[in-house]
Amino acid sequence: MTPVRPRPAPPTATYRLQLQPEFPFGAAAAAVPYLASLGVSHLHLSPVLEAVPGSAHGYDVVDHARVREELGGEGGLRALAGTAREHGLGLVVDIVPNHMAMAPRHNRALWEVLREGPKSAYARWFDIDWEAQGGQVLLPVLGHPLGTVIGDLRVDGDVLRYHDHVFPLREGTEELPLPQLLDAQWYRPVWWRLARTELNYRRFFSISELIGVRVEDPEVFEATHAKILSLLHEGVVAGLRVDHPDGLADPDGYLLRLHEATGGCWTVVEKILADGEHLPASWPVAGTTGYDALRHIDGLFTDPAGAGELLGQYRRFAAPQTDRGGDWAATVRRAAYKVLTHELPTEVDRLTRVADRLCATSHEPALRDRAPWALRTALQELLVRLEVYRPYASGDAAAVVTEESAAEARLAFVVPEEAGVVDVVRDLVLGRAGDGPGHREFRTRFAQTASALRAKSVEDTAFYRYVALLSATEVGGNPGSPAVSPEDFHAYCARVQRDWPTTGTAVTTHDTKRSADVRAALTVLTQCPQPWADVLTEVTRSGDGVPDAQLAWAAWQTVFGLGPADADRVRAALLKHVREAGMYTSWTEQEPAYEDAVEAFVTQGPCGPPGEHVAALRSRVEPHIRANVLGTALVQLTMPGVPDVYQGTEVEYLALVDPDNRRPVRFPPEDPGDKDAVTRAALLLRARRPEVFGDTATYAPLTAEGAAAAHCVAFARSGQVVTAVTRLSLRLAQEGGWRDTRLALPPGRWADVLAPGREFTGHARVAELFGRLPVVLLERVGEAGPEALAEQETGAR
Repeated sequence: MTPVRPRPAPPTATYRLQLQPEFPFGAAAAAVPYLASLGVSHLHLSPVLEAVPGSAHGYDVVDHARVREELGGEGGLRALAGTAREHGLGLVVDIVPNHMAMAPRHNRALWEVLREGPKSAYARWFDIDWEAQGGQVLLPVLGHPLGTVIGDLRVDGDVLRYHDHVFPLREGTEELPLPQLLDAQWYRPVWWRLARTELNYRRFFSISELIGVRVEDPEVFEATHAKILSLLHEGVVAGLRVDHPDGLADPDGYLLRLHEATGGCWTVVEKILADGEHLPASWPVAGTTGYDALRHIDGLFTDPAGAGELLGQYRRFAAPQTDRGGDWAATVRRAAYKVLTHELPTEVDRLTRVADRLCATSHEPALRDRAPWALRTALQELLVRLEVYRPYASGDAAAVVTEESAAEARLAFVVPEEAGVVDVVRDLVLGRAGDGPGHREFRTRFAQTASALRAKSVEDTAFYRYVALLSATEVGGNPGSPAVSPEDFHAYCARVQRDWPTTGTAVTTHDTKRSADVRAALTVLTQCPQPWADVLTEVTRSGDGVPDAQLAWAAWQTVFGLGPADADRVRAALLKHVREAGMYTSWTEQEPAYEDAVEAFVTQGPCGPPGEHVAALRSRVEPHIRANVLGTALVQLTMPGVPDVYQGTEVEYLALVDPDNRRPVRFPPEDPGDKDAVTRAALLLRARRPEVFGDTATYAPLTAEGAAAAHCVAFARSGQVVTAVTRLSLRLAQEGGWRDTRLALPPGRWADVLAPGREFTGHARVAELFGRLPVVLLERVGEAGPEALAEQETGAR
């Protein structure tokens, strides 16, 4: 193997590019001079390995040994790296260890498994339960039950074809009659609806087109990481983003192996932390991809009192059932039950089988005489009560699967003696009932099922049902408590600087349901809940054409956040919204009449003449939207951590859920504006003075004084840079403005980075600081004496 180069320094800032056939390596290379001028240190690339042809995202990998030809192949990637290097930039690459595309005609490893079965050299790659389905891999690809479509299946030499699908035939079976031929394969093509209850391979969440990969196997790890590691060791790539580690059998072990194999390059993980949850301290990574930062930043610009008032208005307007959008916790719980029974029953079946086998063969009397139905019930009751994605081997599982949740789970049983099965299952989860191979398998499957359940029930279901404030229904968000106080924000930043100083931070990603600028507009609604309710009363006075009131509330908020937009984009996003919500239609049980009504409503209401009322309100609060947009950008770019700038977001970027947010963008952007100036100034400052923001930097809150002090959020970085932003500017205006509010700056002279020539010292009047923009970025000029520096360091600590 090529010797490992010296570990490169962490990025000062990254810029995320969403590669796709419409935007390949060559297009990225052409944008490099512009991107380098912004002040970022690295380009952050979406997955670069061979994917399903035409894929617009690249997470459906089919070959880990090749760089994707549709993007320009390895030559194109190396050329991009060379161009980036000439302009002082490195490359960070997104890797996908958890799954591959279930596309046999493109996935050679999977092709071999389907042809040769469990004896294939590649069988260890995939997470297949060969004990189920008679030893055949279930392939849910048929449009209807087999008897209806068997005429569409045909043998063509040594392959089986079904429309665009192609599968290998087991050697020696080519001449058999079709029914016998199908029975003789190592796989079984079935009606797609059977995936829900019969599937015998692990998926990515509930997506049957993505099959789980067993990277916990050292040989599989080597085979699936060789190309990326080679590119790292040769200096083509300098850092990694790890997609969805929670789906892995052993995230702790995987990340340690990756750390050792890369020589400790800068690596962040797409770990969604629940409110109050911390990243496992033992993980050898720089931190997360930044959804925890997103939650804290958005919460900082959310008015807690107004959010409560808005929730009340929403409940009066939409009258949602408590557990179908009326109460956050109840909505999550009901969604979790539905996901377990409608989308993940095959995963629960496998867990139940493992638990039943362990109980039946145990030498411990306490585990015996447990019925499968009781084990399944206990599993479901414990799973739906998890408030984080999963337990980890390196953590305290008892703090995740708590005694409190077990007590609630016991209430599902009528007979007290039967309720004892909850303790049996909890002991299995916590490792108290043994540590053999079967016990470890159970703990692994429980954790993997838990992570899929959390993602599907919260992000993909409850977020689309509980719609009081759409900006809070974001990846990693907590809609039940959307506001974050300045004190809590400062405490979070201090922890980040202390524990994970080079973690990632983000406010817009390829997975955010709304871009940061859309959310910045929506959070203004927490400052004007009554005017918002008045507008909705006006636009829905007739009540004609409204499919359901919850959808109407979400639709009107969508157009408020987005502003003037193509109606097709809004209709597509809201159609996805109602299918994800799954209350009146869904992806698998579509109701055409309801969906037609949704599209007609969007066209005639939010995107029609009544939408002008919402547009008028948006126009009236535009200065306050601008304050949130600029405040969000500057806080993210100067707080602890490594900021990731999503493509196009250096200027106003208004996007909805994917695929809307994955559209190619133009470089350089037209009409850059204030946001571009703020972004560029902050990034260039980070690039020029990395020590002020890096792992040895300090973070110190600054407190304003005066009547409007609560509306000024400020902090100092390493005693050299000060960020100050306006918080809740509409409330501020209603309360009479800044008046004589002052901000005590650290000792020294402070130059305005955004407006050269302006300087401040001492107790600066906030009205003057924000005289030009609702945000200010200051850099200390000149030298302070020893006493001043000592005072700065004391404040930072």
